[in-house]
Amino acid sequence: MATDEEENKPTSSLEIDNSATDRALIASVEKTFEGTEVPSWKQQLTIRAFVVSFVLSILFTFIVMKLNLTTGIIPSLNVSAGLLGFFFVKTWTKLLEKSGYLKQPFTRQENTVIQTCVVASSGIAFSGGAGSYVLGMSKRVAELGDKAFLLDIKNPSLGWMTGFLFVVSFIGLFSVVPLRKIMIVDFKLTYPSGTATAHLINSFHTPEGAVLAKKKVKMLGKFFTFSFFWSFFQWFFAGGDDCGFASFPTFGLQAYKQKFYFDFSATYVGVGMICPYLINISILLGAILSWGVMWPLIAKQKGHWYAADAGDSNLHGLQGYRVFIAIAIILGDGLYNFVKVFGRSVIALYKEYKKKQSGAIIPYSARPTPEVSPESFDDQRRTQYFLQDRIPNWAAAAGYVAIAAIAIGVLPQIIHQLNWYHVLVLYIVAPVLAFCNAYGCGLTDWSLASTYGKLAIFIIGGWAGASHGGIVAGLAACGVMMNIVSTASDLTQDFKTGYMTLASPRSMFVSQIVGTAMGCVISPIVFWIFYNAYPDLGLPESKYPAPFAAVYRNIALLGVEGVSTLPKNCLLLCIIFFIVAMGINGVKDVVGEKYSRFIPIPMAMAIPFYLGGYFAIDMCVGSLILFVWEYRNKAKADAFAPAVASGLICGDGIWSLPSAILALAGVNPPICMKFVKS
Repeated sequence: MATDEEENKPTSSLEIDNSATDRALIASVEKTFEGTEVPSWKQQLTIRAFVVSFVLSILFTFIVMKLNLTTGIIPSLNVSAGLLGFFFVKTWTKLLEKSGYLKQPFTRQENTVIQTCVVASSGIAFSGGAGSYVLGMSKRVAELGDKAFLLDIKNPSLGWMTGFLFVVSFIGLFSVVPLRKIMIVDFKLTYPSGTATAHLINSFHTPEGAVLAKKKVKMLGKFFTFSFFWSFFQWFFAGGDDCGFASFPTFGLQAYKQKFYFDFSATYVGVGMICPYLINISILLGAILSWGVMWPLIAKQKGHWYAADAGDSNLHGLQGYRVFIAIAIILGDGLYNFVKVFGRSVIALYKEYKKKQSGAIIPYSARPTPEVSPESFDDQRRTQYFLQDRIPNWAAAAGYVAIAAIAIGVLPQIIHQLNWYHVLVLYIVAPVLAFCNAYGCGLTDWSLASTYGKLAIFIIGGWAGASHGGIVAGLAACGVMMNIVSTASDLTQDFKTGYMTLASPRSMFVSQIVGTAMGCVISPIVFWIFYNAYPDLGLPESKYPAPFAAVYRNIALLGVEGVSTLPKNCLLLCIIFFIVAMGINGVKDVVGEKYSRFIPIPMAMAIPFYLGGYFAIDMCVGSLILFVWEYRNKAKADAFAPAVASGLICGDGIWSLPSAILALAGVNPPICMKFVKS
């Protein structure tokens, strides 16, 4: 699961099937494929792979964009990308094989290229900031906050967003290329998500695994169809404000007023099936604490703590408590995990250095022999192929310097509030932070990209100052930093997947570049469709409230203005919740895994503080479905639950395209189904 920044990506979203195939693969994966020829890096980059990647990138960008603009909770979609990539190309090759035109068989390396390209492309829909820092610059979101800063804005447009993404999205790829051998071969970092994805792809390309993959794709297709037509059916009843199944007062009108209801969203039922139980329970607890207890109590202080005439959406009223307390929890959780992961990275690096000093070497042989153990055989064969297609360090360094030079000249032209020396400082510091993020991700599977982004908001925003567009400058700096450190950790994850599937580092790098380029074009277009189709996008009561747009803008506001404008006692509550968030994380680490699984996650608890608990109900329904399924047949649930969840997410997500087109054409739903008091 990820919030606005993929802060935590648990490997539970990439289940490894408990089948005979996987047990055989665990014994020795590469023994299974020993008789299969490994194609060259150029042969792994096929036209069909990129055609399939392009189609899937559009699908997944709509899904990620919709999630980004609703709650900001984005699960790992690697399973869906791997499954659908396997299905499309396998179908393609079968047809060509029957007609006698098949020239190149479908390999696990090509499957890895597709998965890498799709995830890189759809990832831009997240790291591109459409639902966070980009929308946070807009007048639409600025009007929700302090009116004194209404001129410190930059409204989204297709042109500058595309240019901005092309300038900032590639440089992170070059920053970690020289370190790939150190990360993967020397330090043997685990990268749990990358490892799990590799196991999944490896299993698909055995005879037994291919059969299971087909069953999974069939299951995904069935629930994709159901989800799409269920969303289509719901559309007919949503012809007005608070109309339709999405506004169904499941637990009564009073609970509905406090944002507690089931909104029949297939997307978040699917997300709930993918996310760990603790995430879903934490979100529900956060909703109960905020909308069930805190906000009703604070609302009673209207006229004492804040002005009696301040509306619920006014940041100087109740909305200020909702937004800034959520920010305090997010910052507390982020700071704790940054210190923890950074500390663990430094300690691990020191241990590796001491090991090198003591003369320990990593066993390596260019020609693996059958006498070695299965694990050693796998490692040696993978290392041989991983080091075979080197990417020259000089090329990576030259690429970084060239892109940085272009960015220093171009970014101030796109974002006028950002000066060239701001960009220079960001690019000097970025490689170190990219390494820290990639290394920490290898240890813990956590990407702390948004933590670095928020740090950039405070530093660059405060440096620019309120009188020189500090809010927009800080948000733009956040985008630069997030893209660099996020793509760096993503590429290293992909290198790990490629290492375990014998995909060439060169093909991984090219696939990532192609996917990123696709995302730089597709993502702004998809966002532009949403932005024009829904004039209230980004507003609290909208179908697409984009909660993190307001959160990021208000972080920037704090950076340039300080805390003087907060409502009464809001700062005190923020400090308390900041400390509590750090304390809960500390307790989780102290008690160990046995008991920490019963302690809620502060980051997850913070999400409903702003939005309410309706999506928490959906996700808990998904958890309940998964729990019952596991109780009845755990093996089947482990094998097929990710496919079912992906189908629910994909179907509802792709409906957003025809829904947006209908809205742009001025076609409104014909019926308003609404509930009122008797």
